[in-house]
Amino acid sequence: MPSSQSSARKRQYIVGVDLGGTNIVAGAMPVDGSHEYAVRSQSTGAEDGAEVVMDRIAQMVADVIEATAAETGAATEDFLGVGIGAPGPLDRERGVVIITPNLGWNNFPLRQALTDRTGLPAALDNDANCATLGEWWCGAAKGGRNVVGLTIGTGIGGGLILNGALYHGSSDVAGEIGHTTIDSTGRRCKCGNYGCLEAYASGPAIAERAREALAGEEPSLLVGMVGGDLSRITARTVYDAASAGDAIAQEVVRETARFLGAGVANLLNIFNPDVVVLAGGVTEAGEALFTPLRAEVRRRAFRPAVEACRIVPGILAGTAGVVGAVATFKAQVLETA
Repeated sequence: MPSSQSSARKRQYIVGVDLGGTNIVAGAMPVDGSHEYAVRSQSTGAEDGAEVVMDRIAQMVADVIEATAAETGAATEDFLGVGIGAPGPLDRERGVVIITPNLGWNNFPLRQALTDRTGLPAALDNDANCATLGEWWCGAAKGGRNVVGLTIGTGIGGGLILNGALYHGSSDVAGEIGHTTIDSTGRRCKCGNYGCLEAYASGPAIAERAREALAGEEPSLLVGMVGGDLSRITARTVYDAASAGDAIAQEVVRETARFLGAGVANLLNIFNPDVVVLAGGVTEAGEALFTPLRAEVRRRAFRPAVEACRIVPGILAGTAGVVGAVATFKAQVLETA
């Protein structure tokens, strides 16, 4: 065996899985977090039901292990386990997804189901906690002591790192930033509440607000970009149209920045973080979103809180949740053994 492979055999690896409402992403990392291997992504297919989704995840884990072993020379026994981030709320102690509106799961024993299918120990945490942990461990929030993370995709999740440790609260519900209320009589959210931040600034909400803005029949690039089928508009379509100078799309992006800015300002006034990191598809909008977002935060939050905080996009594009899931397994299993 070549010396490089012989050395690799001495390394140990953890598989990380990021389970989202739209996509599943999986990959492997050595325990020190120094490299990402064999990152895979595919559609969640939540409509197929929890058991089918779990079969899909198990096959992805197997594929990641096989590909990582082929690249590094690692043996099967070098893979210590699987960390997974899932939408919540969760009961981490029992390894159960209590409810997740974007997947339609209720009281599902995710951790045990993953172990049963892979034969590996598993650790579970909220997907947004994992993304925040990933950006803190290896990404844009590295070095922060008090960090707030937002993940913006199918829904809006959040994670809190306070005094250098992930904060879960009294019943694992801390960090549900997407379900904080920004308008008490506002839009209906999938969680059943009204006026949640998620109902205004998640990917589907951005697309829906764009469709509403087009109801006035004002000319817009958006219509041509989707061939006249407005149901095909996504947040990415809105970002692309805004970049191309479309007035309606630009206003939707500015509105999104104001909604997010209000939410982030609240977080600054409550937690006084040194970093707020935004991950997920929202970062595709770039400074068209972040410039007005930071301005809204300056307008709403106390100056000392604003001056102490960096508001930045995540840099682990597409893999923050995977990296954080690896860190979750490391923290829950290896460091508590």
